[in-house]
Amino acid sequence: MSVRFVADNSVVLAWCIEDEANEYTEGVLDSLRDGEALVPSIWPLEAANALVTAERRRRADAAKIATIVARLRALPICLVPEPPGRALSEVLSLARAQGLTAYDASYLDLAMREGLTLATQDEPLRRAMARVKVPPFRPGR
Repeated sequence: MSVRFVADNSVVLAWCIEDEANEYTEGVLDSLRDGEALVPSIWPLEAANALVTAERRRRADAAKIATIVARLRALPICLVPEPPGRALSEVLSLARAQGLTAYDASYLDLAMREGLTLATQDEPLRRAMARVKVPPFRPGR
């Protein structure tokens, strides 16, 4: 049985930066053995920004970043393009209504559109998920 879910950057980068990993993020990663994670079109920029920030803070050097990028490219992560104009309409409205950043709202919007669970470690996003009835992804289920 193939598992599909939305994964936000708080989970994805924990797979690559050791001190960010925990039991939850490792369980989500294990779920990719028989599935795929969907991410919104903002994800590559958000991931790149997190990696350059890690490098600037000396949490990872250029060689480590190259290894992380290769690992991310090898994972079954499916980029879902935003329909034209959606970011400035539905995503913006969702961000306003739920008190989220537009980035976080894009993950929530994708989960809502696709009818999928959402893997995140972000507390404001988790609270918004509960309000709009998007179930959290639970590894192993």
